Amino acid sequence: MTAAAGAEPAPDGGAPGGGAAQQPPPGQSAQGQAPGADPLSDGGMEAEGAQEARAAQRELVAHTPGFFLGDETRFGGSLVGGAQHGVSGGQVRGDVYLGGRTEHHYHGPQGGTPETSGEIPRERIEELAAVFADGPAFAAALERLREERVLVLSGAHATGRNTAALMLLHRLGVPAVHALSPETPPAALSGTLTQPGGYVLRDLPLSRNRPLRDTHLFAARDQLVKADGYLVVTVENSPHLPGVTPCPWTAPPAEDVVRALLARRRPADAEALLALAPVTGFLADADRRPAEAAAFAEALAAYDGSPHALARLADFGQAAVEKQCRDWLGDPETGLRDKAFLISLAVFDQAPYVLAAELADKLFVHFERLQHPDTPPTIPVFGPTAKDRLVLARAEGEIRQEQTDWGPVPQFMAAFCDERTPQVLLTEVWTSHPSARPALVEWLRQLARDGRPLVRTRAAAAAALLGAADLPSTMALLVDGWATARAVGPRVTAANTLTLAQVLGGPVVLRLLTQWCNDGQWGRRWTAIRAFGLLAPLRPDLAGPALDALASRARVAASSQAEQNNLTESAALLLSAGQRRGEVLAEFVRLLYRDTPAVRDLALAAFARACDNDEDGSLVGWYAETGMYQEDTARDMATLWRTALGDRTHTRAALTALRTWIHVAARRTDAQRALELLLPALIVTAEDRKRLDHELRTMRAEDGSPRPPLAQRLLAVVHPAAASH
Repeated sequence: MTAAAGAEPAPDGGAPGGGAAQQPPPGQSAQGQAPGADPLSDGGMEAEGAQEARAAQRELVAHTPGFFLGDETRFGGSLVGGAQHGVSGGQVRGDVYLGGRTEHHYHGPQGGTPETSGEIPRERIEELAAVFADGPAFAAALERLREERVLVLSGAHATGRNTAALMLLHRLGVPAVHALSPETPPAALSGTLTQPGGYVLRDLPLSRNRPLRDTHLFAARDQLVKADGYLVVTVENSPHLPGVTPCPWTAPPAEDVVRALLARRRPADAEALLALAPVTGFLADADRRPAEAAAFAEALAAYDGSPHALARLADFGQAAVEKQCRDWLGDPETGLRDKAFLISLAVFDQAPYVLAAELADKLFVHFERLQHPDTPPTIPVFGPTAKDRLVLARAEGEIRQEQTDWGPVPQFMAAFCDERTPQVLLTEVWTSHPSARPALVEWLRQLARDGRPLVRTRAAAAAALLGAADLPSTMALLVDGWATARAVGPRVTAANTLTLAQVLGGPVVLRLLTQWCNDGQWGRRWTAIRAFGLLAPLRPDLAGPALDALASRARVAASSQAEQNNLTESAALLLSAGQRRGEVLAEFVRLLYRDTPAVRDLALAAFARACDNDEDGSLVGWYAETGMYQEDTARDMATLWRTALGDRTHTRAALTALRTWIHVAARRTDAQRALELLLPALIVTAEDRKRLDHELRTMRAEDGSPRPPLAQRLLAVVHPAAASH
């Protein structure tokens, strides 16, 4: 996990003892102040700049368990490398149909990484091909690969894209298939393609500092033509593919997966087996993943007609996971320390094993104090091995590179074999074992004060899961105490919790956040405002309601400068809401003309803040790639820029953002083209032209050197008549 620089544990403001949150005296908040009092206004609060909103958003996405966000974040089975789950000895194991939900933490420097490849054994590919189901996207992907020689196959986790990559190369009849290391830098990709045949680069890790560009693929294609080769790169759905048009991959239907395996293992009995009641019930669920279907097909292929075998089929899947979790927590033979580890692993699934083990012992101490209040708790210095603990938890471990502030380091990562286990286990302990709640609450409060972003984010994710099972208790015991804390850290945890609770589909969370935006307690207002900003990029469909809620608070008027900054930062995050940014821009324009001056100021300040960002996925990058080609969006963008530049309150911030766009355009030709088309639309009056002229003539390069050449070229755009002469 990545340690936050300078992060310090902060009190969470929660109730002591792990019980229900203590109620404040009448007329006071949970912090001992008048309900409307804002400690920020009298200097009693730490600086709110401790964690800027974009950084908080990155932290949330980076450390949230994958099933919340739909990312491919769990390491696991693969045909090649890793845990070696695949086709072996005629049996399909693990995640063979989907290649696993692989978590590679290779986001370090691109230089100096080994560029290795190895040939995948032919017999493994042949065995996999015998039970592979094509899926609806396979034919189109094969045609593209045949014509273009290099193909980027993208898809969400558990869709089978890695296995599909191998089968695409197999169908082309290549003499051999080589697996490239995921550590291969995109810029060095072409240098690895020296032999004839097929190449597969599974789960290439992409980030804003490590994008896969079209230029990388052009170089790779030239080399593949020379070597008579083909390359398939698999990636999760990612914004870090500038200029690249990936081929989207969708999973084959579960019935196709089951039929494909039965056709090889039990061809004569296939139809009779498919007609069994547990089988039809299993296949009726449209959300079955290929790996789950493959595992079910294995169980079905072993069916011997006995009642016990039929019961195993009926109990497959969710019911099996629920029973296992009940057995773990309810079995008196399972020690308290083992139960603490299981719960800790549920919170830190897909994270370093040592983290789950370390924090499990802290939970064990809380359990011991709860169960034996008169005896000081003791933790054995040495205990069971990691292997034994993972066997108990039905989990798997694997050495993976984890990104830190100092570069990638190897870590032993642990995850439950069934990804449903964490959610089921936490729900079970929260709802079926209420006597454990005081210890669990104290432990989660402790995690929320931890200096490590991963730990704090997982505390929020766990609280969101508990809230999905029992929201009133979770709010009273955890979230409200975090939200009303004086320190910014717990309030960020509260915002993360409510954000993830809404992502999970909490039925009243949106209403709660809307009410909190105008709550009498400043901490709840802060939390709700931040949560709306964090939520919209994850749920773009909620960007409109989020903006309405923020505007409603702005109409009332913020109680302090810090709250105004929080409103601005959260509203700015709404403009990172994926492919619906055009709709959000239109809503911002609407606020300029149809609302109060305070809301107009919020829209302009947030727009300038959003534009002053040169990271991958920023507004300038999106506009250069997509937005400038949409007539309505281009018009709205010009309106917002022109208004912000012409408003005395916001001119300085808008000019700063414009310099950011020019610096980006100096590095990207598409952004340069976008600016060349945008600038004329910003000139309506002589004052507009004068302002842009002065900015372009006086600006300096990013390194402080004299005016960059691009600024001179843009002057010709601002003064077209002079340029023509």
